[in-house]
Amino acid sequence: MNNSAARPSATARPGAPSPGAFKAITRALTYLRTYQLAALAALLSLILVTVTSLFAPQLIRIAVDEGIAKGQSNVVLTAVLGLIGTAVARGLFTFLQGYLAERVSQGVAFDLRETLFEKLQRLGFSYYDQAQTGNLVTRLTSDVEAVRGFIGTGIVQIIAALVTLIGTFVVLLAINWSLTLVVLTTIPPVFYLLFRFVSTIGPRFGQVQMALGKLNTVLQEDLRGLKVVRVFAREAFEATRYEKANQELLEKNVVTIKGIATIFPFVIFFGNLGTLAVMWYGGFQVIGQALSLGQLLAFNSYLAFLLQPIFTLGFLAAGLARAGTSAERIFEVLDAPLDVQDKPNAKVLPALQGNVEFNNVDFRYVGAEKAVLKGISFQVKAGQVVAILGATGSGKSSLTNLIPRFYDVSQGNITLDGYDLRDLQLSSVRSQIGIVLQDSTLFSGTIRENIAYGKPEASLDDVMMAAKAAQAHEFITGLQQQYDTLVGERGIGLSGGQRQRIAIARALLVKPRMLILDDSTSAVDAQTEGLIQDALDHLMTAEKRTTFVIAQRISTVRTADLILLLEDGQMKASGTHEHLLETSELYNQILGSQLKTPTGGAS
Repeated sequence: MNNSAARPSATARPGAPSPGAFKAITRALTYLRTYQLAALAALLSLILVTVTSLFAPQLIRIAVDEGIAKGQSNVVLTAVLGLIGTAVARGLFTFLQGYLAERVSQGVAFDLRETLFEKLQRLGFSYYDQAQTGNLVTRLTSDVEAVRGFIGTGIVQIIAALVTLIGTFVVLLAINWSLTLVVLTTIPPVFYLLFRFVSTIGPRFGQVQMALGKLNTVLQEDLRGLKVVRVFAREAFEATRYEKANQELLEKNVVTIKGIATIFPFVIFFGNLGTLAVMWYGGFQVIGQALSLGQLLAFNSYLAFLLQPIFTLGFLAAGLARAGTSAERIFEVLDAPLDVQDKPNAKVLPALQGNVEFNNVDFRYVGAEKAVLKGISFQVKAGQVVAILGATGSGKSSLTNLIPRFYDVSQGNITLDGYDLRDLQLSSVRSQIGIVLQDSTLFSGTIRENIAYGKPEASLDDVMMAAKAAQAHEFITGLQQQYDTLVGERGIGLSGGQRQRIAIARALLVKPRMLILDDSTSAVDAQTEGLIQDALDHLMTAEKRTTFVIAQRISTVRTADLILLLEDGQMKASGTHEHLLETSELYNQILGSQLKTPTGGAS
């Protein structure tokens, strides 16, 4: 088994420079292939914007040298009309370029979000055991938005800056090569400053994203556990915890902004030196009649075109660093190995009979120091009910999590109807297993949609039959909207017992060949438990479903065909209720201390 799921970057070295950031943003650009026509049209519009911009100073030169200097008003008028036409054309092409670039970037962001979400659906539970939900949310939102913004505006502006820079340099040389060389002496310091800026700002953006992920995690935990916070009057503590995470984010952002604010005054200073050089050296050339006044004005205008793309590249360096860091975080998730996945030649599990066998199974969670299950071996025949007992931490849930292959065994193997689990297609296994967890999870939507979650095409009659089997139909029909009643996030608005019965109905609707019940009647009262237990007993026997029950109630244990007694991850005893009463001291201790009778007393 490969238990080496990639750890999220929340555990990476804070602030470490990422050599793969540029590679990651380059990889993100491959998503442009889907939108290459729109991208090419945006690029063409960009080139036309640059051409019209470079043409404008020539009209100014003509107006001054050929019109004003020679008293030709018609030339001045023509030049002015040309400038108006140039401005209109530039505005049109700028609109097209902006619209098309934004459309492309939104498409890329859509594809990235879809790909990320699809990968998150397939990642193994071992990945989530180590991941912070807030960090994953940040990658789906803030990081994707950073990449989208760079692709939508950053890439276009970088290309525009480079095209403008090259075009302007060529025009400047054509106007006056000696004056151009004077201006170029101020450019190397600017590039040096920008290089230093790029090399230091990238890690800072990584720190900002990590701090944002921590803030999201605190917020999510607080909202999810709001009732617990109120019960223990820990509002002040949670406010302090959130303030601490928020303060860390503020400090990281301030440090980043400080880096930007420190470098760019120097960049602007050297840029202004270029203007001073033009006015000084160019002024002497005009006086010496080596350069016309119109050419000097045009040259000064082109100098702005030369400096603007340099400044733009500097500002975009920050965007590139941020987008590169975000892209790297995105691809960390996309490249995370799937520790549980289908083999290339995986078989489809035929209609499940329900024979299960554990053969010397060991299991250890990723990063754990010791195995939580050691040397587990047992056989279950189709249709049998298996009760799993043990103290907290004994490995009960870990054992049941291996049956639908939420995790792979570390050693040994598990077979279903004689097939090794690892040789079967995951979907063909899980589609035939119904699971009801102790903490029932419902989704925002109607009660009918929640029951039909695993079988959305189910008719209302089928949904009602499942609800009746789970003893949920009576309370559902007592609601104002009945099966169309909307339930809040995580089932808010329903009692614990009602949520549990809906979860049981959801599992029964798909008519699974095997059931896994994680103490699924613990959240109901004694009367409701009896009703549910009667229904489950009928379904487990009449339908001949193999059933695994993590039990905390003696009623379940007494009727089980096989009881597995776990302690510290090891099988201490197995057999029927009567057999274990006679042979296992530990079993009797558990009955006396943990199992409850239907009336709530100790047994």
